[in-house]
Amino acid sequence: MEKSEVKKRIQKLRSEIARLRNAYHVNNAPNVTDDVYDSLTRELKSLLAEFPEFEDMNASENRVAGKPLDKFEKVKHQTRMLSLNDAFSEQELLDWEKRIKKLLPPSRPGEGRGGEVINYFCEVKFDGLAVSLIYENGKFVRGATRGDGFVGEDITENLKTIHSIPLELHPLLPEEGVGGGVLEIRGEVVMSKKTLIELNKKIIEGENTLPAGRQVFANTRNAAAGSMRQLDPRLAAERKLDFFAYDLNLVVGVPSGTPTTKLQTHSEKHAYLKKLGFQVDAHDAVCKNLEEVTTFIKKFEKIRPNFPYGTDGVVISVDNLQLQSVLGVVGKAPRYMVAFKYPAERATTIVKKILVNVGRTGVLTPLAIFEPTLVHGSMVSKSTLHNSDQIDRLGLRIGDTVVIEKAGDVIPKIVEVLTRLRAGKEKKFKMPTHCPTCGGKVEKRITTPSPLLRKEGVKSYPPLQGGDGKSGLSVAYYCANPECSAKNERYLEHFVSVFGIYELGPKILRRLKDEGLITNAADLFTLTREDFLQLERLPRRKSQIFLRGFGEKSAENIIQEIENKKHISLAKFLWALGILHVGEETARDLASHFGTLEKLISSASFDLAEVDSIENIGPAVLKSVSGFFHNKNNLNFIKKLQKNGVIIEKIKKQEKGKLSGFHFVLTGALSQMSREIAKEKIFSLGGKVVGLVSKNTSYVIAGANPGSKLKTAEKLGVKVLNEKEFLKILG
Repeated sequence: MEKSEVKKRIQKLRSEIARLRNAYHVNNAPNVTDDVYDSLTRELKSLLAEFPEFEDMNASENRVAGKPLDKFEKVKHQTRMLSLNDAFSEQELLDWEKRIKKLLPPSRPGEGRGGEVINYFCEVKFDGLAVSLIYENGKFVRGATRGDGFVGEDITENLKTIHSIPLELHPLLPEEGVGGGVLEIRGEVVMSKKTLIELNKKIIEGENTLPAGRQVFANTRNAAAGSMRQLDPRLAAERKLDFFAYDLNLVVGVPSGTPTTKLQTHSEKHAYLKKLGFQVDAHDAVCKNLEEVTTFIKKFEKIRPNFPYGTDGVVISVDNLQLQSVLGVVGKAPRYMVAFKYPAERATTIVKKILVNVGRTGVLTPLAIFEPTLVHGSMVSKSTLHNSDQIDRLGLRIGDTVVIEKAGDVIPKIVEVLTRLRAGKEKKFKMPTHCPTCGGKVEKRITTPSPLLRKEGVKSYPPLQGGDGKSGLSVAYYCANPECSAKNERYLEHFVSVFGIYELGPKILRRLKDEGLITNAADLFTLTREDFLQLERLPRRKSQIFLRGFGEKSAENIIQEIENKKHISLAKFLWALGILHVGEETARDLASHFGTLEKLISSASFDLAEVDSIENIGPAVLKSVSGFFHNKNNLNFIKKLQKNGVIIEKIKKQEKGKLSGFHFVLTGALSQMSREIAKEKIFSLGGKVVGLVSKNTSYVIAGANPGSKLKTAEKLGVKVLNEKEFLKILG
């Protein structure tokens, strides 16, 4: 065959393979068998092996490309990837509509606000991994995860393995093309329920390329996300993933007059995405009002159990793109779009036993173990019971039949005990008198509902469910042994989290301790590159965690991160120490009052008359702090940290600023800055940030998805600021 003929044959093969891919994945109308598709692909690859000059890395035959990666690189999104506010009832949908109508201009002169007629677009909310695809001049060049909305991870090579993602757009629209420039497609990577069953079966049988015996995936969402997190694209390719597109954005350089610049509604976007070669939700529909939206929701609810993919709701959008622009975004969610979530699925099971876990502060937390039960597409077998008060409130006994549900379709919890099904053999549960880990004595303590343990006399605490139900007090149980191994293990995790040493996960910390490389958190700052390199080589006892992948670069990255985190503020240092009752806010209050660690330690006798001079700190906190700093072991630990290079930064004396005397409460997510940065800005201007809303609160700053603090503020008449108003105050 002449070279020119080979080139034509390759072009025709590519065109036909692309057409068949589109027929199968987009139009759901495969007109040839897999054998024919595979045969054409083999012929194409055979010709390219003989004529490599016609190779095209963006062509469909190169869906698995490149070698395994060392790590995923960070990618900055051209426009922020937003999340959605949720609605759980028809009333919440009505409330959403009222809010957006107030923001819209009248449809006719003289008409009141909210007169605009709104069409809505409904589509299935797939339960997978949200990703962004970038096409330059019609060719797929990069794909990334959502990440924090601003920055995600580059998973291009893994996305290329998904056959429902076209690698080139041009051939699919020969009559009109897609124009030049950069086009962004957003959508969801998903795994079908059928594929999940097959994958888990292979994992159990050890046939998959994953290590035999690894845990099966709990649901399709976890499986899709886990597959996209594989550093080797060949592993991702085995998972038979799908992609459903739900949005497109013109990024830069798209000529005016092309179809993408003429789209006026969200529904037109969906239709055009299908023309480009993407799968879109086949159930999507334009609704003229909320009544039709409700009908759509109820109709799909009947379809949902047998739907081939995992879903947790329906996305409702204002269809008109111009109106979307008017409504805009608040926090990290668009005003023009909402996700209706179906009620959590419930199931019944039998509680076999109640275990007790030990946390970093020594608190004992009961955990219910029940018969493995399928709830919302995944098997669950345990649920935290939080504390003994929760057990009393439920009236739970070992052997009881209980109702469980998955909060937010994720976290299982016991919501009801079916006492009528008791057989008489059920047993009451009692908290242990000795620690289940170390055998140390267990102490019973009365606690307040506030983790900050504010001053006595505060009357804004709501009574807890459980406890005495009146004073708002509850009972907690603690291991009194300071050398408890469970406490130390949890404490290590807490310590590295506060210091921001994110490379050190629980498994690595456990292995470092098992091998004697560390005895406490202070030893982390003496670790060397060689310590980590030897972890993979050291013989491992049967009970130990197996760690792989500690090459020189990984070891150097960890050591560098530890070195970079040796400087820490006094507030964070006090929080990291894990002092009972001292959380983030309390640590900040102590740091602000004393200024230096030395002054805090020297004042550890704490004349209780001094209590009133320390804002938000009560006797319970001071008693705990005093006891901590009177313990020689704790003082020696601090000295060891300092000897090993930890530098505790002094608090600069805060000058009176324009926010002096003002108390702020933050709730919800801010779009312009993180919660931590917002706090720092308030502090720098002399203001205070507190955790609870009271009559003494000056302002509540409400971002996206505000919690119950907003309702408390409205009830107490505390002024609420949105993010724009807050930024104006900051100047």
